[in-house]
Amino acid sequence: MNQAVTAPAALRALDRIRPDVRAMHAYSVQPATGVLKMDAMENPFRLPAELQAALGQRLGALELNRYPGTRQNDLKAALAAYAGAPEGSALLLGNGSDEIITLLALACAQPHAGGRATMLAPMPGFVMYPMSAQLQGLDFVGVPLTPDFALDEAAMLAAIAEHKPAITYIAYPNNPTATLWDEAVVQRIADAVGEQGGIVVMDEAYQPFASRSWITRMRAEPERNAHVLLMRTLSKFGLAGVRLGYLIGPAALVNEIDKVRPPYNVSVLNCEAALFALEHAEVFAAQAAELCAARTELLAALRAMPGIERVWDSEANMVLLRVADAARVFAGMKERKVLVKNVSTMHPLLANCLRLTVGSAADNAQMLAALQASL
Repeated sequence: MNQAVTAPAALRALDRIRPDVRAMHAYSVQPATGVLKMDAMENPFRLPAELQAALGQRLGALELNRYPGTRQNDLKAALAAYAGAPEGSALLLGNGSDEIITLLALACAQPHAGGRATMLAPMPGFVMYPMSAQLQGLDFVGVPLTPDFALDEAAMLAAIAEHKPAITYIAYPNNPTATLWDEAVVQRIADAVGEQGGIVVMDEAYQPFASRSWITRMRAEPERNAHVLLMRTLSKFGLAGVRLGYLIGPAALVNEIDKVRPPYNVSVLNCEAALFALEHAEVFAAQAAELCAARTELLAALRAMPGIERVWDSEANMVLLRVADAARVFAGMKERKVLVKNVSTMHPLLANCLRLTVGSAADNAQMLAALQASL
C-alpha cells in the first residue's frame, strides 16, 4: 500500500483519541530483569512446593472452554467470611482493585449541581484515584496531608462541604506514606461525607499488615457507615499476579455499582486460585507476620543509618523515607541492582522521598547495603 496514503490516515485516526488521553503518560512499570525488585510492595514469598503442585492440578482441571459461572458465588462467600463482612453486605469482584476504582467512577459519573460529579481524596495518595476521575469524567479534588502525612481534618471537612464529592477515598493505610490514620478523625470525615449524600470508599489494599481494619467500625455501627464501602485486594495478601480485588458494602449500594461491571470480568483461573489461597489462609497469614517482623527490623536499621533525614512509621509492607537527593540515591541503588520507587516528584510533600518495599530478611539486607552505598 502507498506509504503516502497511509501516513495521513494514521494521523487523522489519532485525532479521534481524546486530547487529554493523548497528553497523558501511561502507567509505567519499571523493567526489573536482573535486579532485586523492591518498588511494588509485592509479597516476596512463593507458595510452598506441595501447594504449587496442588494448585497446578486444580487449575489444570478447570473447564477453560466455559465462561465463568456460579463458582464466583463461592469465592464471594469465602471472601465475606475471611473479611468478616457485616450482615446485609454484598460483594463485588474486580480484576484487581484498579478495576473496582474504575467501576466506582463510572457508576458515579453524572452531572451534579450544574457541573460534573467530584471525587475527593487526601494527597499524596494512590495515583489511580485521579486517573480514574479524569478518564470517567469526574472532577478530582486532592486535599493535602499535613507535613507529617496525617489527615488535615479541617481541610478535609472544608473540601467536603464545598465540593460535595460523590466519592471520597480514604486509603487505610495510605500509599505511598504507609500511614494508618486516626480512627476518630476518619469517622468524622466519613460522617461529613454521609451528611451531604456521598460515598466513602475505604481502600484497604494493605490490610494484611495493618493493626486495624474499618470492617470493625462497619460491624459496630452499620447505620453510621451505611454509605461506606470497603475495598480490598488479594495482591498484598500474596496474589499480585492473580489480579483479584473485592468491594464489600451494603447490598443496595454494591448491587447498583455491580451493574456497570463487565460480564465475566474475573476469569475462572483467577477465581479458583483465590479460592485455593483462602483455603490456605494460614500460610499467607504466616508470611504477613514474617513481613511485619522484618518491617520492624528494617525501620530500626534505616533510622540508625547516617544520611537518612527521616523515616516514617509504617502500617503497610512499605517504608517511606527522605534523603538529601532522592534522584541520586535512586540511581545509585539501581546501579547496584536494587530497584525502589522514587516518589519525590509525585507531590510537593514527597520531596526527596523514596518508598521501599518490605521484603524477606535477605532482600532487606541487600536493599539496605545498596542504600547505604548510594547515600
